[in-house]
Amino acid sequence: MNINTNHKDKPFHEQEEEVLVMDRTEEDNRLVLHNDDVNTFDFVIDSLIEICNHTPEQAEQCTLLVHFKGKCTVKTGSLELLKPMHQKLLSRGLSSEIK
Repeated sequence: MNINTNHKDKPFHEQEEEVLVMDRTEEDNRLVLHNDDVNTFDFVIDSLIEICNHTPEQAEQCTLLVHFKGKCTVKTGSLELLKPMHQKLLSRGLSSEIK
């Protein structure tokens, strides 16, 4: 262990960490919801609860992120899982994409 006392006389302990590197998998697919000027907050929240199985809190947080940031990843998973959700969001007039 190395102790560094150069920073305001407080010791700094260096630690080694083991980092796991994950290979890219099909779980890396993301369903991204985009902002629009048409749909209400309540409509988007209800849609995320019904289609993406969000909790009310999660749906509200995602809706706020979409509003303020322009987009938000609302679900991750396999294409098999995300495609039907994407189609249902589109059928409700919401703008989404799978990345």
